[in-house]
Amino acid sequence: MTRRLAALALLGALLTGCSTVPDSSPTIQITQVAMPTDVAVGVEPLSPETGATPEEVVRGFVDASASVVRNHPVARQYLSPEAAASWQDSDGVTVISQDYAPVQSQSGTVQVTGTLVGTLDERGVFTVGADAVYSRTFSLSDDSGEWRITDPPDGLLLLQPDFARTYDQLNAYFLDPTGTRVVPDPRYLVSGEAQANALVERLLAGASPPIAAGITNPLAGARLRSTVGIRGATATVDLTWPGEVPDGTLEAAAAQLTWTLQQPELGLQSVTVLRDGQELGLPGVPDRQTIDDWARYDPDLAPAGAVGHYLDAGVLRLATDGSAAPGPAGQGSYGLASAAVTVDADTSELGLAAGVSTTVSPSGAPATLFAGPYGGELVPVLTGDAFTEPTSAGTRAEVWTVRNGNEVVRLPAGSSPQTVSATTLPGLGRATSFQLSPDGVRAAVVVQGSSGGQLFVGTVVRDEEAVSVRDLRSVTPAVRQVSDVAWRNAGLLMLLAADPSTGRTVPYTVGVDGWELQETTASGLPDQPTALAAAPGRQPLVSAQGTMWQLAGGNWVTLVRGEQPRPGGAPFYPM
Repeated sequence: MTRRLAALALLGALLTGCSTVPDSSPTIQITQVAMPTDVAVGVEPLSPETGATPEEVVRGFVDASASVVRNHPVARQYLSPEAAASWQDSDGVTVISQDYAPVQSQSGTVQVTGTLVGTLDERGVFTVGADAVYSRTFSLSDDSGEWRITDPPDGLLLLQPDFARTYDQLNAYFLDPTGTRVVPDPRYLVSGEAQANALVERLLAGASPPIAAGITNPLAGARLRSTVGIRGATATVDLTWPGEVPDGTLEAAAAQLTWTLQQPELGLQSVTVLRDGQELGLPGVPDRQTIDDWARYDPDLAPAGAVGHYLDAGVLRLATDGSAAPGPAGQGSYGLASAAVTVDADTSELGLAAGVSTTVSPSGAPATLFAGPYGGELVPVLTGDAFTEPTSAGTRAEVWTVRNGNEVVRLPAGSSPQTVSATTLPGLGRATSFQLSPDGVRAAVVVQGSSGGQLFVGTVVRDEEAVSVRDLRSVTPAVRQVSDVAWRNAGLLMLLAADPSTGRTVPYTVGVDGWELQETTASGLPDQPTALAAAPGRQPLVSAQGTMWQLAGGNWVTLVRGEQPRPGGAPFYPM
């Protein structure tokens, strides 16, 4: 789930034209202190050279903003005395591309233009750019005999590689509404010893705005009694709660803290959670906890029974060996073009099955949604002009689809179809792919608009009134030809999209917040992939040239090694 920010050359190339949040957004303070940790992170910039031109001064200021020294003293040397005294270096982070250009438009004025990759707020939440160019005018004065900036932007202006070097991507974990899985909420924190304490503070402050309405937070109302202590490879978190707290809440909070703090980047192997300086004393829970003690909350739980499936001429087949699935669907009785199946995380038994048939129904509808028990008889439950491939999540026995491009529908096991509110979807375009995340908190949607397919991620919100999909936000704004999407794990998407340099469809991965877009190999495929399936702990599947392929060892291979490719398409994994 977590990973250190890596080389971002591909992302820089693909995000040309991105921008940040709207200019009217409020200024927000970065609260975590940057602490140098090693040579790679702690490289310090140079002071201004005598006689530097205005362009050189602005470029030096941007370079110096990447310093990890508190208050950025070197960057302040590029400012006039008044500006140096008033500059607020903690008022946000703006990330721009490395190939930006500072150009002097007139004496004492430098225009900076580049790709605005995104912004970071005080919670460490990254917002990807929205397909616009960063542009800002810097004013300089030479009253002191050297050119100095008089109006620096509040906050840090960082180049993309400097941001990647200085910040780590970590997850603050919250819980899904069923309380059965932790949900990753990506945060970006300056590398250093303060990370563990900063993560706990962010848990106590709550989830990031995009998913806050879709999760639960067992730590709501709690506060730290002291800084998170680190001794050896064990973190100690001492909390206090107002009033009585049920054991169930304490257990969930301990699981949340353990999953958050036992990430590889932090180097911790166990977590001790205290309440008012005392052990929690929960039955069956050791004083020093690891994620193994809370394995049932695994965000990427992969039940053994969740094997891949695909369709071949209307026949539902298993991706393990190409054999037919049990029941009428495996005999081609419904002429399915796509399907989904739920799986019980505890028993690994497959449950509700749903599939779309494009055979004209007796009523004359072009498409029919069938549903029923896996291996049993499926019955028609809904008709329409078109349905997206059904999808399911690992936390509930229900399937979802989009009817006629804009009506989101959920079908709980043993119930009737229900329309899900998604008020902003119709205005974006026609949905051609809709996939729930493994925890059911997020939805990835491919929308066909005037400029081609774009990928959006929204939040599934469940309240007493209804279920809705809110806050649909573009996560790959520079990629205009997305054709399919799947969840590699709870925090990572896999998509099929056109490579801007070749126009050919290739696989990519990208974080749920749009950071770290990377191309995945197409080696071994006979042609461009047309459909995709992925799931935690499973090898991705694609169909290409009407045949099925799986990713193994860095190459795409046939479903059964050494055998010819099996015909088929519309792959999926039960969830």
